[in-house]
Amino acid sequence: MYRDTIEKMAFNGLNPGKAIEETKASTGKDLVGVFPIRTPEEIVYAAGCVPVGMWGGRTELSLADRYLQSFCCSIMRTNLEYALRGVYNDVKAVIIPSFCDSMKCVIENWKLALPQIPTIALAYPQQRRLQAGLEFTVSEIKRVKHELELALHKIITNEQVEEAFSVYENYRKAMREFTTLAADHPDIITAKKRYLIMKAGSYMDKAVYTDMIREINEGLKEEAPSTFKGIRAIVTGIMVEPAEILDIFEENGIALVGDDLAIGSRLWRTPSRDEVEDVYLKMAYIIYDIEGDTFFFDPDKKKGSMLISMKDELKADCVIVMMIKFCDPEEYDYPIYKAELEEAGIPHLYLEVDEQMTGFEQHRTRIQSFSEMIL
Repeated sequence: MYRDTIEKMAFNGLNPGKAIEETKASTGKDLVGVFPIRTPEEIVYAAGCVPVGMWGGRTELSLADRYLQSFCCSIMRTNLEYALRGVYNDVKAVIIPSFCDSMKCVIENWKLALPQIPTIALAYPQQRRLQAGLEFTVSEIKRVKHELELALHKIITNEQVEEAFSVYENYRKAMREFTTLAADHPDIITAKKRYLIMKAGSYMDKAVYTDMIREINEGLKEEAPSTFKGIRAIVTGIMVEPAEILDIFEENGIALVGDDLAIGSRLWRTPSRDEVEDVYLKMAYIIYDIEGDTFFFDPDKKKGSMLISMKDELKADCVIVMMIKFCDPEEYDYPIYKAELEEAGIPHLYLEVDEQMTGFEQHRTRIQSFSEMIL
């Protein structure tokens, strides 16, 4: 039954540690840690390893304070805390992109604090749409491949990269279909299940995960149209954490029918170019074609117009902004698209969150008041 698969995926999204243990046991593959926001996971997969998303979590922070200030975002601090406690001892290497100041600090501090875990830094060009930028992206992907080969003591062939890219293309296609179908069935794919299913992909072998997503997709196609009468919301941000926030959404009849999340649709909404043959250039063109992503240079600032179009397309009622505390890139963009949402008359709710949050009554009150205003 596909509904059992939904529950299994939601469990994996809520319990990353157990999901990773199961993945390693069932596949026998080594693990490579990949930091947010976007890494060339196809290279890791081509090496016969499972890329494991490092999205932080809830834990007491103490050891990480030796290396990162308290005003760094909780994802970076928690990742370093986990590493210093030995949680990531099984990973064969870690890939860290340099999208923000905190990530740049983590790259160097990781090398100092955890020399036993090879650290592979990744930089994307700011001017990614110049020919030089495109060529630089290709060179960075190939450099990551080379450094991963050194860390793993193995050669990664171009044929293996092409096979891995095909696996990831199937994954991205299945996820685009999933998000479309889920929007039509918010009674089945609730806010919490939708998010956790998407998150589960960070901790599973992508081929296995894709098969499960396809099973869910086929099941949803057989279901009658939704009778959901609650609030249809678009969510934007890095992630929807802690999970208690999702429970509050559901308590107030809020479904997530669309997203602009770094751990969600930003990973798969940009298609590859069929006319491009070279696999490394295909990967580079995905970066080239990204629109409205906070972490990629966007002089036209298209996020607001994209959120408005998504709201209209999905017949959503509002936009919810999940702002990770101290995430400078996301905070810089907010005033721009906030003004655009207000001009378009679209209600939006701004929630500042932190992975280490333990009290939720203020958020519950704000979410409840917002839902009463919408309904």
